[in-house]
Amino acid sequence: MSLLLRSLPAVALRAKSSIPPRLPLLLLTFRRLNSNPPKLLQKRAFSSIYASASPSETLSVPTPKQPFPPSAETNAEELEWVNRTALCGELSEPDVGKRVRLCGWVALHRVHGGLTFLSLRDHTGIVQVTTLPDDFPEAHSVVNGLRLEYVVAVEGVVRSRPIESINKKMKTGFIEVAAEHVHVLNAVKSKLPFLITTSDDAKDATKEEIRYRCLDLRRPQMSSNIMLRHKVVKLIRRYLEDLHDFVEIETPILSRSTPEGARDYLVPSRIQPGAFYALPQSPQLFKQMLMVSGFDKYYQIARCFRDEDLRADRQPEFTQLDMELAFTPLEDMLKLNEDLIRKVFLEIKGVELPNPFPRLTYAEAMSRYGSDRPDTRFDLELKDVSDVFRNSSFKVFADTLSSGGIIKALCVPSGSQHYSNSALKKGDIYNEAIKSGAKGLPFLKVSNDGTLEGIPALVSSLDRNEQNHFLKLLSASSGDLILFAVGNEASVNKVLDRLRLHVALELGLIDPSRNSILWVTDFPMFEWNDSEERFEALHHPFTAPHPEDMNDLASARALAYDMVYNGVEIGGGSLRIYKREVQEKVLKIVGISSEQAEAKFGYLLEALDMGAPPHGGIAYGLDRLTMLLAGANSIRDVIAFPKTTTAQCALTRSPSDVDPQQLKDLSLQTTLTSSK
Repeated sequence: MSLLLRSLPAVALRAKSSIPPRLPLLLLTFRRLNSNPPKLLQKRAFSSIYASASPSETLSVPTPKQPFPPSAETNAEELEWVNRTALCGELSEPDVGKRVRLCGWVALHRVHGGLTFLSLRDHTGIVQVTTLPDDFPEAHSVVNGLRLEYVVAVEGVVRSRPIESINKKMKTGFIEVAAEHVHVLNAVKSKLPFLITTSDDAKDATKEEIRYRCLDLRRPQMSSNIMLRHKVVKLIRRYLEDLHDFVEIETPILSRSTPEGARDYLVPSRIQPGAFYALPQSPQLFKQMLMVSGFDKYYQIARCFRDEDLRADRQPEFTQLDMELAFTPLEDMLKLNEDLIRKVFLEIKGVELPNPFPRLTYAEAMSRYGSDRPDTRFDLELKDVSDVFRNSSFKVFADTLSSGGIIKALCVPSGSQHYSNSALKKGDIYNEAIKSGAKGLPFLKVSNDGTLEGIPALVSSLDRNEQNHFLKLLSASSGDLILFAVGNEASVNKVLDRLRLHVALELGLIDPSRNSILWVTDFPMFEWNDSEERFEALHHPFTAPHPEDMNDLASARALAYDMVYNGVEIGGGSLRIYKREVQEKVLKIVGISSEQAEAKFGYLLEALDMGAPPHGGIAYGLDRLTMLLAGANSIRDVIAFPKTTTAQCALTRSPSDVDPQQLKDLSLQTTLTSSK
């Protein structure tokens, strides 16, 4: 059995006159008028064995008014539209005996035992098409000349496969189509950059595959990803609109720049020279304005734009499910969103998520896991051991504590057997610690007799009672490995969070069948920016502070909530500030003066003074959510036309140079020369 990639020869054939009546054909033909002699294209029709079925089992059809075009020479620029009566992936045993016309792509071409077989693919799946050379030699000859990805229309009869040819792995593996006629709608005239049928491995899309995205999207897995995305969006719309009376409202794409944490994409105005629009990073302010307008429940499948460095789960333009609700307390907000996500996971993946979702406060998540988006599918937790080493003579630890830092430890079960001292001093795990900002990787091992071994100065800094207390605190036992991080709390958590995930992956501690979802709540309102020496909003400056913390906004908790699935944030939101006085105080804390606030957010502040209701909302990264539901490695695998990691479109070769006149019209000029 062999896979044949063959060029298509020009063969003119005529259908046998003895074949049964054929299906009606819708054929629209456009011809280009030209004074030059037309180029000639030879059409193909092939015949094959009729299925073993009685006349009563076959589909009764009228004599066609317009059959397939005869196999005569016709104009090469002829365009034809052929109707089909069935879909490849939907044929099954009940269809045996029926005459069908299929349209699609040649997915597989093989010769076996003197017979030629095709696998024909359309958007529903693949079906096997067979011909027999003894009964229909013309058809056999034509099919032998086909190449992969030719676009063809096939007419024939569905029949059961021989027992030895049944393929239980295929949906259509019990049947095949005995072809009577084929019509080549379009040929492949250039070498394919990659094979469609052998490129379904789960991996990130390469630049070459994005360059030929129309081919890449023919892959069953890629096509399945895009269809899954459609199903998710459809399900969300029906849930929000039909069950909860949400209204979908579009918000502007051309707006003004606002401080939301990333660089804006700017659009120059021709009408207002020297002025710029900004593409929205989110519809945040507009959806709050809609609440002031009296719309009770808003949602939008919104396009958003951020000019930031890319990674596997980040694109310069992305899609989010955006929601905002008026008069909805925190608990009601969380419950509605839990119900939505439970429905999505149940109907898309068949997974039942817990009811209610578990919750962790931000402080708990950072303390136990070192991350505000913890993966709780495995049990490794961090422990603050600062008190154990409070009187330690080990200089690194003593200096850290005296300068106000902390010491945290991560106990890895049976880690001593997996990681040698050499690996811990210069191997991958050591490098992971260095990449996360650590200056080194202190460690200890628990020996078979339950004592500590490792850096002599560190072991000797604890007496026997302190060692026992330390091991009990970590629930450590023989063969375990203990990793340390020291410094300020933020840096310590960053190091151990990275090591925790690295160890879990290396040791196979993550059960891929588990589904871990939770809320993280009570985020700080602000975080300190050392380089700029000022506070920044941890989420955004429109998040409402916790009512209990109103007297000290700088250290207040926010009424914010993030939804985390398997260690990935899939959604986040908050209750909003709806009074101008509070909003102005928050803006002042992040360094925005009254004058700046009026210039940047005057329209929002004005609206808050005109009867703004209590409201809140949430936004989900639709690309990221779909990626997780599809089991893909990158959001590029669930976006039809994504950008590369350098923010380029390999398909359209954008961004690109523009005509100098266009720049002149915009009152712009560039000082850079073309990179081409």
